[in-house]
Amino acid sequence: MKGVKSIFTCTECGYSTPKWFGKCPSCGSWNTAVEDVVDSSPSSESGASKTVKRLKSLSAEDVKAVPFGELVLPSYSRISTGIDELDRALGGGLVSDSVVLLCGEPGIGKSTLLLQICSELGISNRVMYVSGEESKGQIKMRAKRLGITGDNLFLLTDTDVDNITDQISSVEPDVVIIDSIQTMYTPEINSTPGSVSQVKESALRFISIAKSRGISFIFVGHVNKEGSIAGPKVLEHMVDTVMYFEGERKQSYRIIRAVKNRFGSTDEIGVFEMTEHGLNEVRSPSEMLLAGRPLDVPGNCSVCIMEGTRPIIAEIQALATPTSFSVPRRTASGIDYNRMYLILAVLEKRLGIKFSVNDVYLNVIGGLQIDEPASDLATALALLSSFRDVPVPDDVIAIGEIGLSGECRSVSHIDQRISEAIRMGFKRILVPYRNAERSQIKKDGSEIIPVRSVFDAAGIFDKGKSK
Repeated sequence: MKGVKSIFTCTECGYSTPKWFGKCPSCGSWNTAVEDVVDSSPSSESGASKTVKRLKSLSAEDVKAVPFGELVLPSYSRISTGIDELDRALGGGLVSDSVVLLCGEPGIGKSTLLLQICSELGISNRVMYVSGEESKGQIKMRAKRLGITGDNLFLLTDTDVDNITDQISSVEPDVVIIDSIQTMYTPEINSTPGSVSQVKESALRFISIAKSRGISFIFVGHVNKEGSIAGPKVLEHMVDTVMYFEGERKQSYRIIRAVKNRFGSTDEIGVFEMTEHGLNEVRSPSEMLLAGRPLDVPGNCSVCIMEGTRPIIAEIQALATPTSFSVPRRTASGIDYNRMYLILAVLEKRLGIKFSVNDVYLNVIGGLQIDEPASDLATALALLSSFRDVPVPDDVIAIGEIGLSGECRSVSHIDQRISEAIRMGFKRILVPYRNAERSQIKKDGSEIIPVRSVFDAAGIFDKGKSK
């Protein structure tokens, strides 16, 4: 067809070229080329050009330089979703005229969570749910199972952006949910839904509506096999908030976390439990993670980590067994692989323990991902416990970072960590000695044990035997 040609676009950086490529010349990513069909005839005006003109007309008053001293601090109003765990991850609720991208693996519970949000938001707001993947009957069946009703909830099953825009103008909702952004398309773009150009253009159209009319949008995004958002990487830069819905589908617990948030912190998480009646909030993750904890078993040690402002007690398990291979095996789940090697090297060098002749396995219970150095001390104790086949006392919890010299360095938020450990019933709390000197927490029957190095930490096994 005259004026129609194919281009190949990198899904990571947006680089385009008429020829296929294996490695992107711009960002160096492999196998990220996606074919798009575009109309290059001079008489036709692309959908992107129309959208750009629309955005310029909406922001004509803002296209001039203003002295910094004359700027007025805006006050953004937030809408509570009615789900405290989600509000925590969002930074307090949905911000008006903001765009949120919620992504996760298929079947993880994104649509279930959004329907529950619709039920809570519909009490005081007009909500429009746009589905491009399911029929009205399928959504009604799920809503009936979840017990969701509401007069302020409007359902639309369509994928044409023009039709959706017309319905938004007619309904005038406060919140719009697009499930999913990869199924949307605009007739001006000559490519299939889900392509790079279609996703970018559809998202740009919805974002222009959000900013001009003060409507909050929630996009649902799928993830690829690598775990990143399917579609162009530039989509993450276009929205205000990017949230990941994580968890093993074979387990009942789900975690939602923000990796980008223009109106709040990216350190907070929300914890949910998937049940037959939908997602239930888990208000005390520590109790959930410690449920079923084995007692008097070698290789287990508890630690208190921080997820934003929330302290969470996690359990680290280690298993060290003699190897039958020339190169011992190392496996880590929930803990950084390189961090495990660092701790093993420190224990072998400073304490003389030959982990080099042992296979080592590390695991964090509950599918939690620990990425802060404050878990080093608990990891080291779990490894020592498994190697010596001596249990860490059940009333002991360890918090601290380990340096290459074997020293135990101080960590942040120590008072919150100690308070959570005391609340969960731990009687002996191992902390770096500098943190122990500065702590203002009342002991309430618990003992705070200062630790200067891994040598001091290893002495806890002797104290456990004597008790």
